[in-house]
Amino acid sequence: MDVLTLYVGQGALAAIRLGNEGIIVDAHMPESDDVTPDEIKQTLSVYFRGVAVRGLILTGLDADHAHSGGVEWILSEFTPDWIMYPKYFKDTDCAREVFAAINRHERRRDSTRQLTRHSIRLDRMDGRDIVGLGRNFTVELFSPHLEDMDSSNNCSIVAKITGTDPTGFRYLVTGDTETDRWDTICKLFGKHLAAEVMAAAHHGAVTGAHAQTLLHVSPNTVLISAGVDSPFDHPRGAVLLAYQKVAQHVWATNAGGEGKNLLTQRNGSDFKTAAFPHALTVA
Repeated sequence: MDVLTLYVGQGALAAIRLGNEGIIVDAHMPESDDVTPDEIKQTLSVYFRGVAVRGLILTGLDADHAHSGGVEWILSEFTPDWIMYPKYFKDTDCAREVFAAINRHERRRDSTRQLTRHSIRLDRMDGRDIVGLGRNFTVELFSPHLEDMDSSNNCSIVAKITGTDPTGFRYLVTGDTETDRWDTICKLFGKHLAAEVMAAAHHGAVTGAHAQTLLHVSPNTVLISAGVDSPFDHPRGAVLLAYQKVAQHVWATNAGGEGKNLLTQRNGSDFKTAAFPHALTVA
């Protein structure tokens, strides 16, 4: 198992390999000065060579997580079995275009390879685990819940993906979840949040950093997806310090003022993270 946190500017897109299966989390594919959609697509194609992508998780429906062009390409290129997204209404062009892409792909599939939708709201589910998503992993859900769905950020999916082979580990997906929602998640789930690797909530914003959550998760490695010269100054210095007090390793895609992809995997009893160049930039 390994996790590739792609540099996609000020947004999020991560890819996970679990044996011969894969999952993509979020779909930001911007046109920007420091990375292009073609670079992102080529990198994903190289990373998933020989791997069946089982599903796409959209942690939210804002454009920095659910870029309609990214969703369209991922569904076309990898034909995943399922797509997962939070169940709430988002009245934006981006959300409408994303669901239009999903609808198109549902119509294109034949009866032997249908695209299954998982629309997530915990208060409407019988349990927090969805069975049958893949053979080499499990997915445990912690959010969203109607109780705290007071903003699009707090409608984010929070989920733990666990690889079940000997190289597997627990990876916590956090979206843009903010501190008031983390209060509730911690009260309800506490130690169940534990994971060796954690995606930093809200790109390393102060509003996503929650001390009790960090203690419950107790991550070895924290991965931050943020853009170079972020207009929001992500990740914030105080947030980096908080992560560094808990985790052995803290990595950001924009560290040092240069965008880079980060590949994270087990290294004995520890974890290592190394740069993974965009495919089009490899000589």
